[in-house]
Amino acid sequence: MTPFRAALDNTRMAVPRITKEALKERLDGEAEQAPVVVDVRLKYPYEHSTVMLPGAVRLAPTEPDATSLPRDREIVAYDSDPEEVVSARVVAALLRNGYRASALEGGIADWLAAKFPTQSKQAPKQKPPQAGALKG
Repeated sequence: MTPFRAALDNTRMAVPRITKEALKERLDGEAEQAPVVVDVRLKYPYEHSTVMLPGAVRLAPTEPDATSLPRDREIVAYDSDPEEVVSARVVAALLRNGYRASALEGGIADWLAAKFPTQSKQAPKQKPPQAGALKG
């Protein structure tokens, strides 16, 4: 088990949060000082969504590989849970491994509700139901 994975398993740590307004302001500022935004949504919500926060990088929440993340910039993680359950676990692990990190309050749902900018991403195409298949 990697040290990051061990830190991910221990979730009894309060983590800093950042509001959507504060994150948007920081992303709109100077690029070299903007935080790295990390999408840590669970597999299904991530794969079946067509949007993500602008410039976000994907980090699998169950087996995250944080080695690709810079240590000299703040990391902001978000998920699809309004209580930040997944992102808080990932942020706690990042903090224990020496990163500066916080979780986005309200996750992507609050970001979308505020009509803040998003970036498109691929999602699986659903086949249309066959005629009569939806009858109960």
